[in-house]
Amino acid sequence: MTAGTLILLFVVYQLWGTGLQEARHQRELSREFEEILDEVDRTSTSTTATTTTTTAPGTTTEPGRVDVEAITPQPGLPVPAEGDPVAKIRIPEIGITRTVVSGVSLTQLQRGIGHYPESPLPGQAGNVAMAGHRTTYGQPFHNVDKLEAGDQIFFTTVQGEFVYRVTGLEIVQPDEVRILEDQGDNRLTLIACHPKYSLAERIIVHAELEGSPAPPIEGQEETRSAADADDPFATVDAGLSGEPAARWPTIWWGLACAAVWLATWLVQTFLRRRLKARDEAPSRQQRLLTWSPYLVGVPVFLVTLYVFFENFGRLLPGNY
Repeated sequence: MTAGTLILLFVVYQLWGTGLQEARHQRELSREFEEILDEVDRTSTSTTATTTTTTAPGTTTEPGRVDVEAITPQPGLPVPAEGDPVAKIRIPEIGITRTVVSGVSLTQLQRGIGHYPESPLPGQAGNVAMAGHRTTYGQPFHNVDKLEAGDQIFFTTVQGEFVYRVTGLEIVQPDEVRILEDQGDNRLTLIACHPKYSLAERIIVHAELEGSPAPPIEGQEETRSAADADDPFATVDAGLSGEPAARWPTIWWGLACAAVWLATWLVQTFLRRRLKARDEAPSRQQRLLTWSPYLVGVPVFLVTLYVFFENFGRLLPGNY
């Protein structure tokens, strides 16, 4: 019964508790990205350059249609490193607004939707690839299966605002890396697990960039080449095999959970036996007092158990 209860609590943690972590990370990423945008605005120049697909914030010509303007590429734009915020993504049809993080490792996908560093940044030429959880860590891609051809996906980056239009969905196996490769067009590829609550397959959302792409950021190609050399596309699920470094924290926090529960039980047992040793019949208040250790021990145990689940989850293979 104890084992079953702990397993059930772990499932609850995976489905809902992980969302608390993702929400905290998203607040941090959003704040960082706003600071980056403010810095870019302060150092921006007015040089004229190539035309790109961009819209002024909130500017539309008619429902379902976005006004396309020319933007000026700015010198000295920051190239995102792993863990840095990359863009804001908004998908109105499924109610998603998130800050995208660079990297698709187990750690980065726990923070939000991850961008494959080997792929272009949103709005640029080529195949922009991103992955996100579907059942855990905020479930950003929980309802991507409801997207239909023609639905719009909006991005805000340091280069401006860009719009993609969904062209279709497909289901693939986890080893079909072709979906990450350049297809000769300017597209967006969103990746999540399929079906829900399963790792059997992957659901892929394809979308096409509206208009001309933005130019690469200075120094970006070198960063992409280095990322591709270090971790080429061998599988769709890059870096999701778990973190061996979490083994000892998991063990120590597991022992801490057991110690808290054992101490609570021992104190309660001591009080109960002491009460029974008395000659007179215990009052109702005295009987209730013997259960008071659980009022303190249970909250402490749950907090310790939460930290244990965090580390134990890091040991397990990640899922989308």
